[in-house]
Amino acid sequence: MTESIKPGIYRHFKGNEYLVLDTARHSETNEWMVVYQPQYGEKGLWVRPLSMFEESVEVNGQFKPRFEWVCKAN
Repeated sequence: MTESIKPGIYRHFKGNEYLVLDTARHSETNEWMVVYQPQYGEKGLWVRPLSMFEESVEVNGQFKPRFEWVCKAN
């Protein structure tokens, strides 16, 4: 796992929560990816580029993290 992302529950700027399980490298590009699981719906596993996971988004003229750490997972 990279040092910038720790496992646990994160809240997306739109309100849903996601469990970050780990990070992994893309086999072709060597890019770091975040492995996560939505805490709603079917709860399938997803990946997103680390750079996108860590970026800020503009909401009502203010910048905030796309995903914000909430707590450790149980």
